[in-house]
Amino acid sequence: MKKINRRSFLAVCGAAAVAGVLTACGSSSSSTAASSAVSSTASSTASSTASSAAAGDLSSLSGKIATGGSTSMNSVIEALTEGFAEVAPNVTISYDPTGSGAGITGAVEQTLDIGLASRGLHDDETGVTATTVALDGIAIVVNNESAVSDLTVDQLAQIFTKEITNWSEVGGEDGEIVVIGREAGSGTRDGFESIVGVEDACQYDQELTATGAVISAVASNPLAIGYASLSAVGDTVKTLTVGGVECSEATVLDGTYEVQRPFNFITNDSVEQSDAIKAFIEFATSEDAAELIRLAGAVPLVDAQG
Repeated sequence: MKKINRRSFLAVCGAAAVAGVLTACGSSSSSTAASSAVSSTASSTASSTASSAAAGDLSSLSGKIATGGSTSMNSVIEALTEGFAEVAPNVTISYDPTGSGAGITGAVEQTLDIGLASRGLHDDETGVTATTVALDGIAIVVNNESAVSDLTVDQLAQIFTKEITNWSEVGGEDGEIVVIGREAGSGTRDGFESIVGVEDACQYDQELTATGAVISAVASNPLAIGYASLSAVGDTVKTLTVGGVECSEATVLDGTYEVQRPFNFITNDSVEQSDAIKAFIEFATSEDAAELIRLAGAVPLVDAQG
């Protein structure tokens, strides 16, 4: 496999950086704008990279890469796919948003080349390898009309297990708390419950099958609380601080925001990866793809390591 040329990557990422005002606190609208920013720079970037001999390093690659799984990784996989298309235009990457559990199962059963999981592997999920491409904060969201602005991890545990049932118990107005979360198998749910320490103990009033559905449900109910990927949260809901710490790229990176999890690529250990798959994984984990990940609202792993 040919190495991905740094200059080619930087041409893509550098152009996307023009949209750097979109912070990693990203909203759903910011994520859409970030994706549009990558797309809108494609034509201008292509003309400059195509004229470089190095830009053709991956042009001979072809084939299809099937990805699927985590809905929270939607913005990230879209940004990486569009960026990779600039250096390997003959490789087609598909994405099926089915949830982290399904993404891991797809890698195990070899129905996916790359499963997407917004959580780590469980002990019984063997025969596959997780490659972390980014970190993500799990934002705690309430309705914009809520008087509450901060909760501790202990209070979150008590709310989601129904030990605390009224907003007045945590500084809000009188009203029964409506607890909204993701379905079993969701990486966001797994991450939230394991971090907060409430695995298999949460009592949900609604269990929904997508990040966007959780956000919409909370936005429409003044008494609701839920959780969602930082990259998906916009101004339709209010994001709480946890223990006084804002959910942001900076606080995820420095570890002060407690409710965070990895974004992983899951691959089958027994399958010989094609050059296209190897190149895409190399791209996604490189320093040169970091700006695309930031624009998608997540925290690049290279930042966490550096």
